[in-house]
Amino acid sequence: MSRLALVTDEVSLPIDYDMALLLDACRAAGLVAEVCDWEDPAVDWSGFDAVLLRSPWSYVDRLPAFLAWCERVAAVTDLHNPLPVVRWSLNKLYMADLAARGVPVVPSTFVRPGGDPSAAVRQFLDGHSEAAEFVVKPTVGAYSKDVQRFSRSRAADAAAHVARLHSEGLVALLQPYLESVDRDGETDLIYFGGVYSHAIRKSPMLMPDGTVNVPTFDSRTPRTAEDDERAVASAALAAAGAQLGLDRPLVYARVDVIRGSDGAPIVLELELCEPSLNLPFTDHGPTRFAEAIAERLGVSAR
Repeated sequence: MSRLALVTDEVSLPIDYDMALLLDACRAAGLVAEVCDWEDPAVDWSGFDAVLLRSPWSYVDRLPAFLAWCERVAAVTDLHNPLPVVRWSLNKLYMADLAARGVPVVPSTFVRPGGDPSAAVRQFLDGHSEAAEFVVKPTVGAYSKDVQRFSRSRAADAAAHVARLHSEGLVALLQPYLESVDRDGETDLIYFGGVYSHAIRKSPMLMPDGTVNVPTFDSRTPRTAEDDERAVASAALAAAGAQLGLDRPLVYARVDVIRGSDGAPIVLELELCEPSLNLPFTDHGPTRFAEAIAERLGVSAR
């Protein structure tokens, strides 16, 4: 029997709505799955046939420690998704790689520490004269931490936010805020073994007054992804595979898309490390996920 570690942490497990469904599906697929805390020093990771990153969301405040842990685990067993994928996908600099490979993405400008935040914001706004509002966020982060929405009239506040990110050693990412998000939300498409499984609609998080609605269970509803959304998501995954030299599809992936000003879908984020996979919103998603894991481990599903 293959042993599988489903990785979380003490703080994140209570809000991981996928875990119970995945556990049941893994057992039905003939996998011995155990929930493990990445911060628990007593766990012998070499005793598992595979370690699957699910909700180790405390990493946001401990990224160097988390990446070091991933390196130790990858040295003794199979880590999913693989270490190169984790390193690449945890930094939104990957948006430039996707764009360079022809994937339509939200226009992204990166402002590295050492530059002039005010000048960078002015230059960004000059280059996006059509944008009434814009977003500033760190390239490394999760759950809307340090993500803020600004009107053009608040350019000075945006520059101050860039400066705060720089003071923490972070690269700032500037993007136009697209009106379609308020109207349509975003579509999150989930793939298992490279095959589309299901999608959800996520409600807007960034409010015009600057407040942030942190994503919750209630902010999501099932959605049928349109053909053009699926095409863009598949193109993003293919580009990621080419960028990283992968020889097979990832066990799991999530691609978040929104509609651009012309109505065409564009990639907002590519979640390949520890995303919520929205299993409560699909009848067959847990089974598809477990079967993809079992296939990767060479286990015949029951």
